[in-house]
Order: sequence, then structure tokens, then C-alpha cells
Amino acid sequence: MHLITVYRLRCMLSAFCLLLACFTSIVQADNWPQWRGPQRDGISTAISIPVEWSSENNVAWRAPMPGQGGATPAVWGDSIFVTSADGDDLVLLCLDTRNGAERWRRTVTSGNQDARAGEGNSASPSPSTDGQHVWVFFSTGVLACYDFQGEEQWKFDVGERFGKIDIQFGMASTPLLVDNYLYLQLIHGVLDRGDDTRSGQVIKLDKLSGETVWVQERITQAGFECKQSYASPVLYDDGQQRFVIAHGADCTTGHSLDTGEELWRLSGLNGPSDINTRYDDTFRFVASPAVARGWIIVPTAKAGPLVALRVNEQLKGDVSSNPAVLKWHRSETPDVSIPLIVDDLVYLLHKDGKLQCVELATGKELYHQRTHTVQHRSSPVYADGRIYFCGKDGVCTVVKAGRNFEILAENEMNGEPITASPIVANGTLFLRTYAAVYAIRK
Repeated sequence: MHLITVYRLRCMLSAFCLLLACFTSIVQADNWPQWRGPQRDGISTAISIPVEWSSENNVAWRAPMPGQGGATPAVWGDSIFVTSADGDDLVLLCLDTRNGAERWRRTVTSGNQDARAGEGNSASPSPSTDGQHVWVFFSTGVLACYDFQGEEQWKFDVGERFGKIDIQFGMASTPLLVDNYLYLQLIHGVLDRGDDTRSGQVIKLDKLSGETVWVQERITQAGFECKQSYASPVLYDDGQQRFVIAHGADCTTGHSLDTGEELWRLSGLNGPSDINTRYDDTFRFVASPAVARGWIIVPTAKAGPLVALRVNEQLKGDVSSNPAVLKWHRSETPDVSIPLIVDDLVYLLHKDGKLQCVELATGKELYHQRTHTVQHRSSPVYADGRIYFCGKDGVCTVVKAGRNFEILAENEMNGEPITASPIVANGTLFLRTYAAVYAIRK
């Protein structure tokens, strides 16, 4: 074959491969494969998502659920996965995103427990998917893998493998799916002021077999409620530095994905320290850190601080007093909702419904305004220039993104409570209330 022809064929093949890679990336970006979305940051690239809706307007379908659940659904293509309590049972459902029809339902385990005042139950951790399998975890400690046909691939109890789970409202931490592995953080301990027993582990599992790759012990001196964490592990990946973040027991740590080795630690989140003057023995984390390129925003609890870490070559060892890493901190922190970072701004949804916006680079407050006055336990998401979030009573607020505060809409969901976070996938806003899953699109 002529050399010029071979060269042209190679160029065409390279172009085709590049086009295929771009197409695959776009398709995956349209999915919502795990909690906090395709880039694990609560941001969707979708446009034309409705600002206003009601039971009669812009609702494509409503799929009733067998019981309560606070887990955020996961979406891949025309499949949406959601967990729920069903009496004492804990189930995984697969619905068709086009019409809400139930494709299959599997009872994963039993032993559902409700948290105080209806704040949640054992269907709180969120499922994850890679387009071929779906992984589901329940607060009872049961972790399982299913294929898209609903066939169980593996299942085990993390308490039996890694030690009895001792946490007041169940292990609500959502496993982190990265490449071919699942990462867990199990941070818990006896709720007794006279008992110093505590357990902190960061764990890596093979996603297809469920086998343990490594277990990293995470040593702290946290006491009483501070031993227990409901936060979830987070991935930081800027193309140069890549590590998993664990959050709980009064500190935040970064760990090697390959070995689990602790790379850095932020201590002093529960005082007395330079960033928090007071100590509180009921100080335990629910909200997880948020990441953006070059930044980690660390929430705490109650009257604790919000801390901004700069990711650079100084991020190693104990960074608690390193000004090159610890760039700013504020005295207000979201207690449950995860911070949302969009461009150069950080949005903080407080438990009482107030929305705060600060500059990412400086921590300077731009506004701190009341929205719907009710308890908020879900985390905000961004799509098409807007911030979406929902209150416990089912009222979903839409705020214009930017440096100036503006409420665009408040949408009621028939009085159905919501603790799951809204998600956006394939041009549709999905909401999981205690009673149903809604698909909202124009």
C-alpha cells in the first residue's frame, strides 16, 4: 500500500478515535453516575432545565416509592437507580427514565431503622453506577453489587469484615466509586463519655469482586459524639495530584489511592485551636468537603469553622498551621449540606434555609440571605446558571447563580418531604421525595 495512503488512513483512524473519546465523555457527562454527579462536584452541564414546576406543570412522570429514603438516585442512560425502605426491608429499584416504569426491584437486606424525627432511615447512602453495574450501601452496613438486569454479583456486611459498626443513626456514608474501585470511610465509636473506644478506617475494594485491596487505620483522639462521622469520602483530582479525602473525628485527611497512606491532615477543627476557639463533645460531621481545581473547602458542624485549603506542594503532613495551605476560614459552616463551588464562588446552604455566597479565593462574603425557612438536609446542585435545592417540607428553591442574590422560583412538591439531593441527568431534573421519584423537564 502506498505510504501516503497509509498515512491518511492513520490520520483518519486517529481522528475517529478522538471523536469517539469526546462522544463518550459527553455521554458520561449527561449521566449522573454517583452522588454529587459526573465530576463529583454537584455541577451539571445541562441546559433548559425548568425553573418552575408543579404537579401539573413540567412533570414528565411520578413513580411512587415503597417507602421512605434519603439516598440521591443514580442515572445512566435510560436507567435510574434508587434505594428505599419497604417496611423492614431495604430495596434497590431500577426505573425507566423515559416514563418512570419499574423495571425491577431487589430486596438487598432487612433491618431498616428510622432516625430521629423522621430525618432519615437506613436508605440514606446513595447508589453508584458505571453503566454496567450498580453498587448500593445501606446504613445497616450491607454493601452489594448488581448488574443492570438486577442480578446480584456480590454482597457482604462491612461490620462483619471490618469490625462492628457503632454509630447512633447508622453508617450513612456513601462509598466513592473511582475507576475500578470503591473507597469507604468507616469512622465511628461507642457513644459514651467514659469509653475511649473508637474506630477510623479508610478502605479500598475491588468493585467487581468486592475483595479488600487495602485498609488504612485512621488514628484520632476524638471523644464521645465526635468519634462518629456521617460524611462521605471525596476524590480530589486535578490531573497532577490525586487522592481520596476522609472527613470525621475532628479532622480531615488525604490518602493515597494506591496504598491508603495518609498524605496530609487538617487538625484542630474541634477546638480549642487557631481556627476554632471552642470544644464541643457533640461535634460530629455530616457534610462532606467540596473540591475544585486547586481548592478543598472543608465544612464542620454546629458553630465550627469552614476552612479553605489550597492544594499545592505544601499540602503534606499536618497542615493545620501552614499558611501556604490554610488560606482562609469563616465562623459559619453548613451543618448538613455540602458546599457547592461554581467558578470563583462558594455557595453554602445552611440547615435553616439561609444561602450564603463567598468568594473562593478570599472567603469574602457576598451575601447571606434567607430562602425558604425550614430544615434543609439535602445538598445544592448547579445547572444552567442556577442553584437548585430542596427543603425538608418538599419546597424546592431555585436561585440565580452569581454574586447577587436572586430567588427565581419556589416549587412545592405536594407536601412530600425531601432529604435526597436533586440531580440533573440527560436534560431532566430528578427529585426523590419520601413518597416518589419525579422527572421534571420541559
